[in-house]
Amino acid sequence: MELLQQKVKEDGVVIDGSILKVDAFLNHQIDARLMKEVGLEFYNHFKEKEITKVLTIEASGIAPAIMAALAFDVPCLFAKKAVPSTLTEAVHTTDIHSYTKNKTSHVVISQKFLTKSDNVLIIDDFLANGEAALGLYDLVTQAGANCAGVGIVIEKSFQQGAGRLREAGLDVLSLCQIASLQDNKVTLVGEES
Repeated sequence: MELLQQKVKEDGVVIDGSILKVDAFLNHQIDARLMKEVGLEFYNHFKEKEITKVLTIEASGIAPAIMAALAFDVPCLFAKKAVPSTLTEAVHTTDIHSYTKNKTSHVVISQKFLTKSDNVLIIDDFLANGEAALGLYDLVTQAGANCAGVGIVIEKSFQQGAGRLREAGLDVLSLCQIASLQDNKVTLVGEES
């Protein structure tokens, strides 16, 4: 996706050769036009799969997930990292470790919003080691629902996440694949020398 790749190259900031900061357009300040295009890309790839729900984790995955849900005309559900006092019904739970924050979160979703009748598209902003997407897949499995695929906005292809998802048998679409962050420079897949 050319617009996204351009944003990553122009506005992404590499920290310590391993972390890509994209808070200018994705996970702090959100470029709504870009997220609309991201949602349409996910829709175009997965439109034949009869998606009934789009699932993500708070907070950075919400913008691309809601735009994908809008394109599919289905609800967007996000796993919560804290259980609010208003969530009194039964929940599905899992633990998800964040590579960037180096923190494990106990996440929950209400069982009434994710059921065995759902055909779910998982959306996440970043794919590094695959922990978030695999945790969301665990929630889908707990519900007895079907996972139709996983949409990733930015994939760090030099880490193991995409391989782990494909080993689990998941259809993965990554819109921007990063080959390297060496020397604090973004190198996309296909640009390697």
